[in-house]
Amino acid sequence: MEIALAILAGIAIGSVLGYVGAGGSMLAVPALIYIFGFNPVQATTASLIVVFVGAASGALPKLKKNEILIKESLVIWAIGLTTNFTGAYFLPQIPESAILTGFALVLVVAGFSMLLPGAKQSSERKISPLALIAISLIIGALTGLFGIGGGFLAIPILILFYNIAPAKAAGTSLFIITINTLTGFIAHFRHWDEINWSIPIIMALMALFVSRWASHHSSKISPITLKRAFAIFVFAIALFTLIETWFIS
Repeated sequence: MEIALAILAGIAIGSVLGYVGAGGSMLAVPALIYIFGFNPVQATTASLIVVFVGAASGALPKLKKNEILIKESLVIWAIGLTTNFTGAYFLPQIPESAILTGFALVLVVAGFSMLLPGAKQSSERKISPLALIAISLIIGALTGLFGIGGGFLAIPILILFYNIAPAKAAGTSLFIITINTLTGFIAHFRHWDEINWSIPIIMALMALFVSRWASHHSSKISPITLKRAFAIFVFAIALFTLIETWFIS
């Protein structure tokens, strides 16, 4: 039964990463906690490698189509290293209820970000240095604390404020998630031996194949429909997490 559930979870994670370009960790973390019994620190650590595999697989087709802003992605990753490693260092010292509450609030923000309207047609603009630094530090902190790659933040910012085409924004998001989650996983090295890796490996393998397939076919489905469905789903996860944390546990 656990293997079947891990396969289904991996399919869901890969689908979200491939079609939307973000959100894999928002499925992986609660699945590992509430379905497979991981604690928040273990779930955050394991989700990083699951999402890394799925995001890397989904990013490859985008890279071949030249739909990734590589320079900007590397800058965001490099600046965010400070908050990424800082968040990972302090994570074990934070109460589980605070971690889960913070994660739920991030889900709410992610849901609203997916409901924002698209930008009007105009030429692309360069990201200002100050904005780039702020985005980088926030994404790094999200990765270190919650195992989230930050794609939900990158996509609307790239589209709304810098008029990046949605396909390129999704590709850039996947690349940011790939390098961010790999770094975050390394930063969580203290917790590697606390995890039973059989379930995360199954999830990662399914996410690998499904994300690659979904990334190839993402243009065939309305992005508005996908984002609305994703938003409703993460709102439900956030509500469940808050109820479970404060009223049931």
